[in-house]
Amino acid sequence: MKRTICSVSLMICATMALAQPKLTSGNVDEVLAAMTLEEKVNLCVGFGWGERTSAVTASSKVVVEGAAGTTQAIPRLGIPATAVADGPAGLRINPTRNGTDHTYYCTGFPVCTSLASSWDVNLVEAMTHVMGNEVLEYGVDVLLAPGMNIHRNPLGGRNFEYFSEDPVLSGKISSAYVKGIQSNGVGTSVKHYAVNNQETGRLDGDARVGERALREIYLKGFEITVKESDPWTIMSSYNKLNGDYTQQSYKILTQILRDEWGYKGIVMTDWGMRDGTVKAAKAGNDLMMPGNIKEVERLTAAAKSGELTMAELDRNVRRILEYILKSPHFRNYKYSDAPDLEAHAKVARTAATETMVLLKNEGNVLPLLGVKKIALFGSTSVDFIAGGTGAGNVNKKYVVDMVQGLENAGFELVGSLKDYNRKYVDFWKVDANAHGTGSVHLGDKKVPEANLPRPYVGKQIAQADIAIVILGRNSGENADRQIEGDFNLSEAERELLNHVRAETILAGKKMVVILNVGGAVETASWKSIPDAILLAWQPGQEGGDAITDVLTGKVNPSGKLPMTFPVSIMDHPSSLNFPTGFEAKPKGWGPKPKIKNMDYMNYDEGIWVGYRHFITRNVPVSYPFGFGLSYTEFAYSKPVAKLEKDGTITASVTVTNIGKVAGKEVVEVYVHAPEGGLEKPVRELKAFAKTDLLQAGESAVLNFTITPYELASFNEASNAWETAAGEYTVYFAKDANNTDVHSSVKLKKSFAFPVK
Repeated sequence: MKRTICSVSLMICATMALAQPKLTSGNVDEVLAAMTLEEKVNLCVGFGWGERTSAVTASSKVVVEGAAGTTQAIPRLGIPATAVADGPAGLRINPTRNGTDHTYYCTGFPVCTSLASSWDVNLVEAMTHVMGNEVLEYGVDVLLAPGMNIHRNPLGGRNFEYFSEDPVLSGKISSAYVKGIQSNGVGTSVKHYAVNNQETGRLDGDARVGERALREIYLKGFEITVKESDPWTIMSSYNKLNGDYTQQSYKILTQILRDEWGYKGIVMTDWGMRDGTVKAAKAGNDLMMPGNIKEVERLTAAAKSGELTMAELDRNVRRILEYILKSPHFRNYKYSDAPDLEAHAKVARTAATETMVLLKNEGNVLPLLGVKKIALFGSTSVDFIAGGTGAGNVNKKYVVDMVQGLENAGFELVGSLKDYNRKYVDFWKVDANAHGTGSVHLGDKKVPEANLPRPYVGKQIAQADIAIVILGRNSGENADRQIEGDFNLSEAERELLNHVRAETILAGKKMVVILNVGGAVETASWKSIPDAILLAWQPGQEGGDAITDVLTGKVNPSGKLPMTFPVSIMDHPSSLNFPTGFEAKPKGWGPKPKIKNMDYMNYDEGIWVGYRHFITRNVPVSYPFGFGLSYTEFAYSKPVAKLEKDGTITASVTVTNIGKVAGKEVVEVYVHAPEGGLEKPVRELKAFAKTDLLQAGESAVLNFTITPYELASFNEASNAWETAAGEYTVYFAKDANNTDVHSSVKLKKSFAFPVK
């Protein structure tokens, strides 16, 4: 009898095993029906860094060492684990692994602010296509990028990971970024959704934003990206938005993202755990990352009690299964662990040259012609900043600093500056903690500038043909920038500039400043000192060579500012409601009062962010949004704007290179709209394009299309996007303050686009 029972049991088990479906593109519903509650819940909770075992997974093995996290595997149903990894300026994984001496470096590309400065969607897509190849070949399924929160204020610690103060520029560049990465058959995770514009209090702070500003400024870039590039995943942010955590907001995750915009991918949390796991799942946050056993327990209990309905759980699981079907791990892709880093470095170098912004060039000091000997000042000449810290950092094989870049191009660096700066930087870094320059999250703080005596400065300049000063800034995750010594120059930096200027004047020589920074800095008080200023941003691991390519004229700079450079930090209205120092919470027992700008952030400026504020309120700036010079000159002619029957504006302008050398030009299209019952900015960016390389005397026609929806403003009273009837002026501009070339159309009827 026992033998018979055992035989029957074995037959039943065998039949069940045979009946178990294996995931394919055509049987998602069948697999979903075959999943146990435990399997469903575990699929909705990430696997962290492999520290947690599960009864439904094969093992707790890390898929890719240094990846930020994984999804759970369910072997019996043919569901593999997938890996997700940082970050915006290149893939971030561990360069070393246990059991091998081989290194797994990744390419450090220009940061996102740099990419936006190119105003070139084709360049960005081509560069990120290469970046995505490293994601694929290192066995990662999703790159946790791009970051695209708005540069609400220059002090934002992660602004370098984001694109711009303008949602149209941010959205278009982000769309190109996503297309490039995903062209490799891997995914992206557009982050941090939404209104995560500062690091101080970013984990729990409540961003209090009006509906119009939310729609027009902080969500619009995400909307453009979702509709134009279909990212595989979206990452919900840590913060609250008008009282609710974004990762638990049904309005943000379902009503807007899915119902209004038509998003079909998955939403994952930023890395951490909230008490409201069940609320997040109900709101449409499909995947909890990096994963915690408490989240499994909460979802399981809620599903058993009915608090989380099976329909809601199945909805989330189905979306995760659909994501897994697209992944390289599901396709069983045999990744090489050996992308062509040498070829990719060349792409990074080329891309970096296209992003740099020439802010000043009196007397055509640049490009450097007839220059052989250079006096190179600044600790940043050797302590070069390829990219920021935190999740935006990349484990690179090398960084080409400015000393190497200039010497690689054949320049002679005179005097003892090179050796002095290296010894100075080494001194600070050896005892960094004692000097207050210790490490920050996944990176290092910037070494402060040295105090150089003026006689020493003069001695160096006497040996050179020209003086170059490079100033650097670094920032990153978990801390915002400071005003003094960061946005503003330090006293040592001001002294250095003054000493170099005085000695170059006495010697009859010229002076160039290079800014190796991740965001806006104060320039108004000192920009009259040098003859030329090149804004190089944080240009990636090939930075020194790329900057030298621009300094020598090998590449003509064509970048333009993706944000306004104000005269003073307090000229930004958001500065009144932004942390300008460390807001410490009171100590002791008992209830604590909420701290302004940390526990809550009032977005009282509304839509008046960046250039919208400066041009509408007539506030002087140091450099306007969209500004950038060239080694040649361009003229705009034949501006045309036409109105189509459906209300769409089609526009065109002719761009002619009237200078003496080849170059590229960005045309920015701003529109002045009739009020239509709403106060509006004087003009807003609605489109842009960049020419190909134009030879001297060559012309090109650029065409633009702007739909009625793209012209619309959000009316809170009617809960609708509205485009007013009336006259629209279309400006073909070199920057936000340039309004010389324009054309007009008259829209005879208004349009309304109610939200769902």
